[in-house]
Amino acid sequence: MANTSQGSKKAKKVKSSSTNQRFQERNTTFKTDDGITINRVYLPTEFDYEEKLGIPGEYPFTRGIYPTMYRGRLWTMRQYAGFGTAEESNKRYRYLLDHGTTGLSVAFDLPTQMGYNSDHPMAEGEVGKVGVAIDSLEDMEILFDGIRLDSVTTSMTINATAAILLCMYTAIAKKQGADLQKLSGTIQNDILKEYIARGTYIYAPVPSMRLVTDTFKWCSKHLPKWNPISISGYHIREAGATAIQEVAFTLANAIAYVQAAVDAGLDVDVFGSQISFFFNAHNNFFEEIAKFRAARRLWAKIMKERFGAKKPETMKLRFHAQTGGSTLTAQQIDNNIVRVTMQALSAVLGGCQSLHTNSRDEALGLPSEDAARIALRTQQIIAYEAGVVNTVDPLGGSYFVEFLTDEIEKKAEEYLKKIDALGGAIKAIEQHYYHGEIADSAYKYQKAVEQKEKIIVGVNEFVSDEKAQPSIFTVDPRVRDRQVEGLRKLKTKRSSHKVLSALDALKKAARRKDNVLPYILNCVESYATLGEISDALREVWGEYS
Repeated sequence: MANTSQGSKKAKKVKSSSTNQRFQERNTTFKTDDGITINRVYLPTEFDYEEKLGIPGEYPFTRGIYPTMYRGRLWTMRQYAGFGTAEESNKRYRYLLDHGTTGLSVAFDLPTQMGYNSDHPMAEGEVGKVGVAIDSLEDMEILFDGIRLDSVTTSMTINATAAILLCMYTAIAKKQGADLQKLSGTIQNDILKEYIARGTYIYAPVPSMRLVTDTFKWCSKHLPKWNPISISGYHIREAGATAIQEVAFTLANAIAYVQAAVDAGLDVDVFGSQISFFFNAHNNFFEEIAKFRAARRLWAKIMKERFGAKKPETMKLRFHAQTGGSTLTAQQIDNNIVRVTMQALSAVLGGCQSLHTNSRDEALGLPSEDAARIALRTQQIIAYEAGVVNTVDPLGGSYFVEFLTDEIEKKAEEYLKKIDALGGAIKAIEQHYYHGEIADSAYKYQKAVEQKEKIIVGVNEFVSDEKAQPSIFTVDPRVRDRQVEGLRKLKTKRSSHKVLSALDALKKAARRKDNVLPYILNCVESYATLGEISDALREVWGEYS
């Protein structure tokens, strides 16, 4: 990659070979999934290395946020897991830890995500289905039984009730005698994308944002090594967004969170280093690598130029990646192992800090133990056998990758300007801007698949009549009965007076604009249930529809 006028002159001397009949191109359009036209070959061009790339570990962090990256330590290998009861999920966590995971990642069921106890009518049919059912601190104690929280990092994919689950985790750590100043992990706590892509919100955007900033404040004092938010592009991408939209919409949401924290009186250089991100890794290999690099550079510029960050740690985009669930097919499920491998490799070459690899059977149901082990082994083979961890940013300087990085950055910035013009992320959500853009992209993608402009192996081409009969993991339908019985027993042995007093104090704090985290922790430690705590806040803030 030339960065001098002399290099530019040399580039002009390079002539591409002419295309004669022998070398005719296939009758197709060469574009990324985002529609970026791909040239036949890329040549050296004028390029400001220091401005665009720099050294790994230095601004603008295009080449990675640490100077040694995986030569220093590998990414955290997480396997997202949770189903049924806390006892069952605890067994899966122990299984994964025994097979080499280096971090836990907790999936919660929908009632837990929506602030309902397992005995609530809204929970019927959903208890323990897409994640573990957590009704109280008692369930969390069972979930982490035998696991020292100060010896493992834990990521919890939870949003509307994130503050409650964080307080439960903290209460367990306190019981274990852990040093809270050293406790590390992440809660997703990204409520804005729930209004865009998932729908597991409870309260309106304004009180929901207050919960987020209260968590920022509380963590900066009590859990300084904890990431109080993981701003997620993953679910935006799963909803049908393109790679460029994933970057732009995620960073637009991040801007809203940082601005809210600054408006609440927080110092960007205090809480900024605790912000983390969560991105998708899809099939278009080079586009995904470029996406991660572009997002890193963009975020560094945003924090420095827009928010006046001074510390390099504040400008670093730390991200967890997960392979693309929506790309996995129910047909020919072994093909999914190949897809996941390519996606995971793109995340590693893109410089992720932690990674989850989906299991081959996830288009059919929750992962079986065997499938989860293969997914974990995929990460381990990339880490220990492929040789891609031996140098930092091995694709840096590739003419093609740098072109894609620049294009994604430029087009994402165009989206950010549009969102700013609408009044920011919350206004864009209220005006359904995100929804319209994502729906349009999802429609175009599906149309391309149906017209075979985009080939999905085993689905619209290279299909087979063979009917595979994989073993599908199922959740015991009696989970809800066991959870309901557990709730009944809990309520007979706890102090009702303590619970009612703690819930009343929480409601008063919510009305007074106090930081609600200490009050939520008090509720949790008195064994108030997740549903009771959520209902106390519903009483003050109402529900969003």
